[in-house]
Amino acid sequence: MKRLVLAIFLIAALSLLAACGIAGPVGPAGPVGAPGPQGPEGVAGPPGSTGASGPEGPAGPAGVAFAPPVYVGSDACQECHEELFTSYSNTGHAHPLTKVVDGEAPTYPFSEVPNPPEGYAWDDILYVIGGYGWKANFVDLQGYIITATAEYRLPNNDLDMGDDWVDFHAAEQQSFTCGSCHTTGYRAEGNQDGLPGLVGMWAEDGVGCEACHGPAEHHVNDPYMVDMPIIRDSESCGTCHSREDQLALEGQDGFIAHNQQYDELFSSKKRVMDCVDCHNPHETIKYASRGEGIKTDCESCHFENADYQKINDRRHATCTDCHMPLLTVSALSDPAQFSADVHTHLFAINPMETSQFDRDGFSEPYLTVVPACRGCHYDGGRGTELTDEELQEAALGFHERELAGSLNKP
Repeated sequence: MKRLVLAIFLIAALSLLAACGIAGPVGPAGPVGAPGPQGPEGVAGPPGSTGASGPEGPAGPAGVAFAPPVYVGSDACQECHEELFTSYSNTGHAHPLTKVVDGEAPTYPFSEVPNPPEGYAWDDILYVIGGYGWKANFVDLQGYIITATAEYRLPNNDLDMGDDWVDFHAAEQQSFTCGSCHTTGYRAEGNQDGLPGLVGMWAEDGVGCEACHGPAEHHVNDPYMVDMPIIRDSESCGTCHSREDQLALEGQDGFIAHNQQYDELFSSKKRVMDCVDCHNPHETIKYASRGEGIKTDCESCHFENADYQKINDRRHATCTDCHMPLLTVSALSDPAQFSADVHTHLFAINPMETSQFDRDGFSEPYLTVVPACRGCHYDGGRGTELTDEELQEAALGFHERELAGSLNKP
């Protein structure tokens, strides 16, 4: 009996399980549940086509405008710097190139060019090159330098020479190629005023204020906000007062050729100094008795030399007579007087040497005994005539006394 009941129960259970496996009708959907967490970003699809441009936005604020300054001329500087302009106008810098206006002879503060070359009137002259202190050359109406008997050498009272005419590259056509040092704002392109003989173009005739201080347009328009550069190094002067090789002092007929002042200084032991340590560039040097071109005396630095120097009477000789003799030539030189017309900037005297120039015609980087002493000690000179050997003996003795004096200083 128990087995029968168990069998019936098992049959009923299996029937019930079979009935559960048969799907019934689907009931209505339940409410939407809360969203789950965001899954990872999928792979980007391809870009779409570019849409139409939108309307232009408003303009932004204006930027800072800048244009390089231009040259305005020295007269513009005069308006504020009248005293400096007046003293500068008396220097050679203001007169290396002077235009002839209305057929009238140009004027200079201390010198005079009485007339143009023979065969020319002032109406035939465009420019005078120089005319201040040493010499004058002349440029014709096409811009070429006149050559035959056309260089006027101004009178020189020290040498008792000058006031005469000589050839300048006679029989040659000479273009005016001096603009880089005789003008302001020079550019090595084109021809000034369209004239074939004038090589290059420039903003102002002569060495004006802006030749050393740069174009002044911005400073003139706003002097309190825009400063002008003040360059005090010797290299600035050397851009014109120099030749190609600073360490090769070219000779000319027994003297040093002109336009090598910076080269002389650079070759000497004074190269550590700047030109403006001694020179005031706004004052005349050539006519120093009428200005203050020399800013300081030699004794300002060499104060001990006064204690043992042989010569202490300035009327007899000065420091520059021996240490800056007239060894450099610009226009005039006289071998008989052992003098030219420009003071050298070599300074140091080598008492062991008498010859100033080497076999190739270049000057030594120091003064030898002959140029240092011969400016006075020659036949007819201010000092007693001495042979080269006597000069060297005297110089060596002086050097020994000088050395002993410096060694015996307390």
